Amino acid sequence: MSAAPREAQLGFWMCTALVVGNMIASGIFLLPASLAPYGLNSIVAWLVTAAGALFIAAVCAALGRVYPSACGPYDYARMAFGELAGFVVAWVYWISIWVSNAAIATASISYLSDFFPALAAQPTSALATIAVIWLFTGVNIYGTRAAGSMQMITTALKIIPLVAVAGLGVWLLLAGDPILTRFVQGPLHFRADAITAAAALTLFSFLGLESATVPAGKVVDPERTIPRATLLGTLVTAVIYVLACTSVLLLLPAETLAQSRAPFADVARQFWGEYAANAVAVFAVISAAGALNGWILLQGELPFHMARQGTFPGIFARETPRRTPAVSLCIGSVLTSILLLMNSARSMVDLFSYMVLLGTTACLIMYLTSALAVLRMLRIRALPVSGARAQWLATVAVVATLYSLWAIYGAGLSTDARACGGQLVCWMPWLENPAILGILLTLSGIPVYYLMPRNAAKPAAAQP
Repeated sequence: MSAAPREAQLGFWMCTALVVGNMIASGIFLLPASLAPYGLNSIVAWLVTAAGALFIAAVCAALGRVYPSACGPYDYARMAFGELAGFVVAWVYWISIWVSNAAIATASISYLSDFFPALAAQPTSALATIAVIWLFTGVNIYGTRAAGSMQMITTALKIIPLVAVAGLGVWLLLAGDPILTRFVQGPLHFRADAITAAAALTLFSFLGLESATVPAGKVVDPERTIPRATLLGTLVTAVIYVLACTSVLLLLPAETLAQSRAPFADVARQFWGEYAANAVAVFAVISAAGALNGWILLQGELPFHMARQGTFPGIFARETPRRTPAVSLCIGSVLTSILLLMNSARSMVDLFSYMVLLGTTACLIMYLTSALAVLRMLRIRALPVSGARAQWLATVAVVATLYSLWAIYGAGLSTDARACGGQLVCWMPWLENPAILGILLTLSGIPVYYLMPRNAAKPAAAQP
């Protein structure tokens, strides 16, 4: 693959910002409220999820180092299990991206409606959400480097409120302030089912750890940049998440946190006043915007790469003079717009909640396949590693596999006390269960693979 012009490439810090920016989205600003019923169980869930995400990131980093020109999980599955498996992984990943884009854009307008109440009414909110989608589609069409630069700026801005709240919690802990324990409520005993359900929620905040592996053809020195950016981005995000969300849990009373629409803003209001709370809301909008920018980049790059390999129709492979996949970007944004219009009658919260659960399940299936791909390629000696390094990589892949299966199960657990007959956790009805629907969504790619017209050219195997 010929190198892209220097101005079109993503360097180490841009790739790291892509990973961090795609993970730190709007969901993290809402998750503490969703996790409030679990009390201290949610802290354990954050730690387990952070560890699981690092194992998955290690898998992606190892594969990215060996196959720097591969298009992320799609190529990993294809090389390990064949064309059909690769297509199904890419299919479910692509769908999860533009479905998640609908959720992220909805959240950004939801935050903005606090400042502009008219945005909360339909059809204004749906039209405003679609406008945001197309704004960032335009940024990505303009150029990959422009999208990367925007990602660095929005990533730097979005972590400010998270770092501020995390720093507040650490400072109060070091000062021995009793407020950190005064309001801790919820379950006093750790429960496996509560931790599992909470972990399914927390995992949504880590989706995107594979981001640097997808636009590989636009990355400077991909053999070094992709694995380093993947691991560093995931580690930085994990530390911020655990400290910030634990601080919110301990600084707000449980009953207040459970009803909060803006937990981080409420913490800022309690300690620093109304202006600080408004500033946090602005940063939440920036967070959603940055994540949307990064995910729209991947929304275009994945089918573009597949089309160039002969798996998707050739129209997806068309580029602008600035080497951006404009057609691929626009097709994804059209589908997102249709999805938003079809669900415009739903409340923004309902739309966001269900889409993120479905998107999480789809991504978990992709992560599971990547981990299994490592085990398969080690077995057939397709990875140029041996000895202690091969044993280490096999162990990492096994842990990532078990974690992914556990988290998929957790995505099917309901946290609705009314639906669970007063219990904290129960299994969702089959027809509404995101875990079941995510699996069916994945399997739907099989008939699509055989029915979709594809280019005659066969994809060439990626070389280590």
